[in-house]
Amino acid sequence: MALDLFDLSGQVALVTGSSSGIGAAIAEGIARAGADVVCHATTDGARETSARIQALGRRSLALSADLSERAAQDELVAKTLAEFGRVDILVNNAGTIRRAPATDYSDDDWDALLEVNLTAPFRLSRQVGRQMLEQGRGRIVNIASLLAFQGGILVPAYAASKGGLAQLTKALANEWAGKGVNVNAIAPGYIVTKNTGALRADPTRSRQILERIPAGRWGEPEDIAGAVVFLCSEAARYVSGHVLAVDGGWLGR
Repeated sequence: MALDLFDLSGQVALVTGSSSGIGAAIAEGIARAGADVVCHATTDGARETSARIQALGRRSLALSADLSERAAQDELVAKTLAEFGRVDILVNNAGTIRRAPATDYSDDDWDALLEVNLTAPFRLSRQVGRQMLEQGRGRIVNIASLLAFQGGILVPAYAASKGGLAQLTKALANEWAGKGVNVNAIAPGYIVTKNTGALRADPTRSRQILERIPAGRWGEPEDIAGAVVFLCSEAARYVSGHVLAVDGGWLGR
């Protein structure tokens, strides 16, 4: 059956930043497709996501790690491998944002944001990628942003990190696609999450945003989850190095 192409049964996934919002939806979506899932958060916030996945009959583990620290990045992968023995799917979703005019943007903020948003995904992909290459199969999905294509305002480090993540996706795909490891990215549009609460509460900005979205609505975290399941599945076996915009048509305007 065609739906078998989307079956992730028997696979092990690691999803960073999965305490709520897009990350939680991705983790649960992957679990509903059949995979066991390691849920990561900076603190112990992924426990609820992990519990919901266990209620689906899947194995799940909640791990905390501060991805601004390289030792914590390494430990996250080590604990995942110790518990499950392998990683078939890595979703680099965790990220942070700090807003300030470029002339006032501090070196500390720049360094901290690039570490979490770009360096951590590279280092996690490098560690997990070694094991994926050995087993001859794997899927890595990086959660980029519309600012991989646009510059944004007052977010120079965020835009640079997401643009870099899109290019990292292509660079890894060029090396690994022929070895059974597909690397792709998703660029979410305006999604209903805690991070966009202020925008949605601002009548003027919310109206301006909605007027630009051909779909006529804000996206839901589940809209991103479905795209991730696709990219992790056999249905996307010939998709590699692609940055998929899931934005209700925003970039088409």
